[in-house]
Amino acid sequence: MAKNQPSFTCTACGAVHSKWSGRCDACGAWNTIEEDVGLSAGPAANSLGASRGKGMTLSDLSAREAPPPRTGSGMDELDRVLGGGLVPASAILVGGDPGIGKSTLLLQAAASFAGRGLKIIYVSGEEASAQVRMRATRLGLGGADVKLASETNLRDILTTMEAEKPDLVIIDSIQTMWLDTIGSAPGSVSQVRAAAHELTSFAKRRGVSVILVGHVTKDGQIAGPRVVEHMVDTVLYFEGERGHQFRILRAVKNRFGPADEIGVFEMTGGGLAQVANPSALFLGERGTPSPGSVVFAGIEGTRPVLCELQALVAPSPHSQPRRAVVGWDGARLSMILAVLESRVGIPFAGLDVYLNVAGGMKITEPAADLAVAAALMSAREDAALPADTVVFGEISLSGALRPVGQTENRLKEAEKLGFTAAILPEGGKSGGKSGLRLTRAADLTGFVGDIFGAG
Repeated sequence: MAKNQPSFTCTACGAVHSKWSGRCDACGAWNTIEEDVGLSAGPAANSLGASRGKGMTLSDLSAREAPPPRTGSGMDELDRVLGGGLVPASAILVGGDPGIGKSTLLLQAAASFAGRGLKIIYVSGEEASAQVRMRATRLGLGGADVKLASETNLRDILTTMEAEKPDLVIIDSIQTMWLDTIGSAPGSVSQVRAAAHELTSFAKRRGVSVILVGHVTKDGQIAGPRVVEHMVDTVLYFEGERGHQFRILRAVKNRFGPADEIGVFEMTGGGLAQVANPSALFLGERGTPSPGSVVFAGIEGTRPVLCELQALVAPSPHSQPRRAVVGWDGARLSMILAVLESRVGIPFAGLDVYLNVAGGMKITEPAADLAVAAALMSAREDAALPADTVVFGEISLSGALRPVGQTENRLKEAEKLGFTAAILPEGGKSGGKSGLRLTRAADLTGFVGDIFGAG
């Protein structure tokens, strides 16, 4: 087998020569021609070999660039989750349970963006165009300037996008798209990975924003390879319980804004309505304080949100007591019960424990530890906390209480909703600017003793 012939490049102008010479024929410079050294070693079929690519444009860390322009949709809750609006040439992945309202949300968003002057194409791979029109009519969006198509062949979709030059394309859903160059069925790992790559790279090259709808597994994760979430700029989850009318749009990844930001919507007969004050909504149905009911002041992204934690403690007829949790981490509940029993001396053996976050809210931050402990003790001792009190704080395994971030924002939101007292750990920011009556505790033993007279 013949060896690869060496190549020579002029360092002054980049011209390529088949042999060395003292003078470059392209630019006339002397002693600038050098032999190319291979970029990598190894078999020619599997390595870069001696072929070179284009040089990159480098910049300094001190270089200043203007922030990317954004287009607001007019839906404040959606713009909040996106970080202020839609960024051109961005790729967004939206996931959620079946029937939760993903298509309804995106159709309303498409109509809102179209009203702001953007050219919108809505491609449905699961429904016919007539079905999408029926939904638009029911939502009162029949007059919106949104172009519809029902297609799953990605080659045809990209060809249409190249000809129409839209500002935003919505793909519903990525699991129904297929490439004719891949033999596997639509929805397979290879098809989903390749379709997402083609769409995101097309969006970056042509300046088109793309929103992809993704199916979720029974565990609540977006179906398909995890690499799809790495490809896109923003990953949104649309959450909610079938039994509640509330829907939460949560950003778990956002290259153009804060992650863990949430937008709250209410499902109505006319579509999704925005909820400007979610704290008032989650607490709106809270009646007379009862044992086991505690209001937690939490932070979701940059927004303070107050919600109600409900606990029930009852004697167990079984040898293995039940531990049921809705809206919180079950492992963390077990940890709180262990700390109460080991550090404070409050046993929960032989007792069934049920914990629920009212309104279909899901809490992930550890600041809810103290509120959960308060709800458990309130239910166990059959003693209700005052209705005008909020609770927050993190519990360590030693039984100490640790301060949490954004204390002043939590207290400000509680004061705005009419609460007059707060129970929180010692340390951290003082919160002296708030008008609430503050009760501070150093450890869980002192908290239980002061509030419930137990421990």
